[in-house]
Amino acid sequence: MHKSLSWLKESTNDFSNTYTTALLAYVFSLAGDMETRAHLLQHLDSIAIKQGGSTHWTQTASETSASLSVEISSYVLMAKLSHSHSAEDLGYASSIIRWLTSQQNYYGGFSSTQDTVVALQALSLYSSVGFSPAGSNTVTVQSPSGQLTFNVNPANKLLYQEKMLQDATGKYSLEVKGTGCASVQISLHYNIPPPPDVSTLRVEVKPEYDTSQTPKLTLQIQSHYSGKEESTNMLILDIALLSGFIPDPQSLKDLEGALLVDRVEQKDGHVLVYLKELIKDTPVNHRLVLLQQIPVHNLKPAVIALYDYYQPSDRAEREYNAK
Repeated sequence: MHKSLSWLKESTNDFSNTYTTALLAYVFSLAGDMETRAHLLQHLDSIAIKQGGSTHWTQTASETSASLSVEISSYVLMAKLSHSHSAEDLGYASSIIRWLTSQQNYYGGFSSTQDTVVALQALSLYSSVGFSPAGSNTVTVQSPSGQLTFNVNPANKLLYQEKMLQDATGKYSLEVKGTGCASVQISLHYNIPPPPDVSTLRVEVKPEYDTSQTPKLTLQIQSHYSGKEESTNMLILDIALLSGFIPDPQSLKDLEGALLVDRVEQKDGHVLVYLKELIKDTPVNHRLVLLQQIPVHNLKPAVIALYDYYQPSDRAEREYNAK
């Protein structure tokens, strides 16, 4: 571990990747290296986005991935609270909490599984640090249709409380009295026309079916990115397998060593290819051979999807079949 930390320490002056810097700050906080921790946190504070009493970070100035911002901000929060719990640290942490909780969806999660796991870990750490068995709050919501009151006390502080607002239109005010910490969320649901499907990603597939000897299907897959950035985040190439087909073991091995491939997984009838990135307007080709184990009548098409690991909504899909 000492050798690993020494090697990581050589990268602590490279601030080109905010995600890495935040992760290193958390690592050296856990390792108890306060000098390196302070050095990293000082830089992170200098590039923090501070608005309206909240604090968060993005990967780049033009980065739009809410998921990546949630992860970065969560790691900074845990770095702040993993060693000292001074009033200054708690005040700084509360500004990060304000932003993180504003990113939660109606069910308490975030954009993806990964950022939800990290954010809930950070929120839990903050809750454990700020926990007090005593203290009570009265939260009053003044709405056009009347007043709603929530009482949070030691007997019910772990209980989720919810009340329906009668009128959506109008001015609302919120007042909190007492001591302690409470989280308040207002959720508004409405219907809007779905936006047009716009993706910066494109995937093409050319299937080549060979019936000689052992029937096999060769997939020639091309992935393409045409967005504003020079390159993407990590991408997932999700190849759903046709019924009765399995991936050729040698083809999987070749795919693991292919251009820009970080790793390959096989799970629940899918082959998941993790691509490190795609360069703008530079198509990348990959090849996968499928072997037919069982002949299936009226074979339905399968789907190949390409999507951003941190922003799964940015995706492209293409069907293929054995023809």
